[in-house]
Amino acid sequence: MNSKSKIIVIILILAILPVGCLVGPKYNKPEDQNAETFRNGPTNVDTLASVVNVKWFDLFNDDVLKDLINKGLVNNYDMKIAMARIDRSRAELGYTKADLLPAVGYGANLNSNEKMVPTSNASASLSWELDFWGKIRHENRAVQNELFASEEGRKVILSNLVSDIAVAYFQLRDFDNRLLISEKTLESRKKAYDIINSRFKEGYVSEVDLVQIAQQVAIAEATIPAIQRQITNFENIISILLGQAPGPIQRGKSNLELQVANEIPVSIPSLLLRNRPDVNQAERTYMAANERVGVAQAMRFPSFNIAAIAGFANSSISSLFDGSSYIQNASAGVTGPIFNFGKNKRRVEIYRQIAEESRLTYQKTCIVAVAEVEQSLQDLKTYRAEWEARNKQVTAARKNLELSSARYYNGYTSFLEVLDVERSLFEAELSLSELTQNQLSSSIKLYRALGGGWN
Repeated sequence: MNSKSKIIVIILILAILPVGCLVGPKYNKPEDQNAETFRNGPTNVDTLASVVNVKWFDLFNDDVLKDLINKGLVNNYDMKIAMARIDRSRAELGYTKADLLPAVGYGANLNSNEKMVPTSNASASLSWELDFWGKIRHENRAVQNELFASEEGRKVILSNLVSDIAVAYFQLRDFDNRLLISEKTLESRKKAYDIINSRFKEGYVSEVDLVQIAQQVAIAEATIPAIQRQITNFENIISILLGQAPGPIQRGKSNLELQVANEIPVSIPSLLLRNRPDVNQAERTYMAANERVGVAQAMRFPSFNIAAIAGFANSSISSLFDGSSYIQNASAGVTGPIFNFGKNKRRVEIYRQIAEESRLTYQKTCIVAVAEVEQSLQDLKTYRAEWEARNKQVTAARKNLELSSARYYNGYTSFLEVLDVERSLFEAELSLSELTQNQLSSSIKLYRALGGGWN
C-alpha cells in the first residue's frame, strides 16, 4: 500500500470511529402537571378539535379590523425582529454544521531569491477535528433546537399581535361609545339646566336645584376630555402595533355590532400544550440547554485532529512544479486537559443548572398556559352574565329617569331624586359599554390562550 492510500485509510478510519461515541445526557421530556379537563370548560370536549383549525380572520365580522391586523402582521416591528432572529438562527445552524466536515485550504509562496526561507511553495491542506465525543454534534443539535424555539417564538408574537390589535381596537371602540354617551348626557343636562334656570328665574324652584344641575353639567363636561385622552392613547397603541407613525385609526363597526365567533373549540389540556407556541418554545429551549451539557462533558475528554498537506516546494521558482518538488504529509494529533483546578467539571455543572432552569421554566409555562385558559373560560362566562344583568339595569334606569323627571316637573318629588336616577343611568351606560368590550376581548383572549392565532 503506497503512502497516498495509507493517508486515505487513516482518514476513513478516524472519520468512522466517532459515530458511536456520544457523551452527555439523553433528553427526557419533563412531566406535565395537568388535569384531564378544564374546570370552567364544557363538560363534553371533542378531543380531536383544535383551535389551530380556526383561523383568526374567521373570528371577526369587521373588515376594518381585519385590515388593521393584516397591516400589523406585515409591518409590526416585533414580527420583523422575530424574523431576523430566525434568520440568524438558521445562519448559526449552518455555521455549526460546517464544523462536522474537514476544512480545506490552500496556500502559495513565491520567492525570487532561492536562499529565502521558506522556499517557494504551492499546496493544499486539510484539517479536521474529529467529533469523537459528540461535542460538535451536541452543539449542532442545540443550535437546531434554538432555531425551532425562534420559530415558535415568532408564532407567540404573531398570536399575541392578533390578540393585542383586536383587544386594543375593542377598547378604542369602547371609548368611542363612552364619548357618545358622555356627549349625549352633557347635552341632556344642559337642556335640564336651561329649563331649571328658567324655572328659577320665575321663582318656581330654589337655587339649590339650579346649583345641583350646574354641578352635574360640569361633571359631564369633565368626563369628555378624560375620554378623549384615552382615545388618543389607544390610537397610539394600535399605531405602534401596526408599525406606523401615531395617527388616527380607521373605525369600522361599533362594539355592539361586532361579533366574535362563538364556536371556539376547547380541547383537553394535553392537546392545548401541543397547540401553544410558548410551551413548544420553552421545551425547545430546554432541549438546547440539555444538549449543551453534552458539549461541556465532551470538553473534558481529549480532542482528536487529523491534518494532511499536499503540494510542491522548491527553492527555484522555475522548478517548482517538477515531479521531484512534490510533497505530501498526513498527521494526527490529540490534545486534552490534565489538571485545570476543576474548571472543566464546574463548566458541566453550570450547564446542568442552566438546563435545570430551562426545565423548570418549561413546566411553569405549561401550568401558566392551562391557568390562562381556565381564567379566559371563566371571564367569558361571567362577563356574559354580568352584561345581561347590566343591560337590564340600563333599561330600567332609562324608564326610571323618564318617570322621575315627570314626577319632578309635576311637583311630586324633589330634584335630588332625578339627579340620583340620572347619575345611576350614566354610570350604568358607561359600565355596559365597558362590559361589551370585555366580552369581545375575553373571546379573543380565550382564542389566544388555547393556542390560536399563530397559523
